[in-house]
Amino acid sequence: MAIEFNRAAYNKVFNDLDAFRDYCRFEGKVFNEKDLYKKDSPVWQAYQKYQNYLRMKNRNQSRKTYSEKK
Repeated sequence: MAIEFNRAAYNKVFNDLDAFRDYCRFEGKVFNEKDLYKKDSPVWQAYQKYQNYLRMKNRNQSRKTYSEKK
């Protein structure tokens, strides 16, 4: 009987952890692994706002290039 692991879930968690660590390192925030996915943590909230900022920035860039092509 073999145990099957959900590798995609493990990869997502570790990739998120690496991205969160890099954000804390470059922005000068205190990194704590416990804050990953913790909605009431100020560092996690700041990281989520930063991620949303990047997402919106990319979306607006693609809209600008699309409108320029018309």
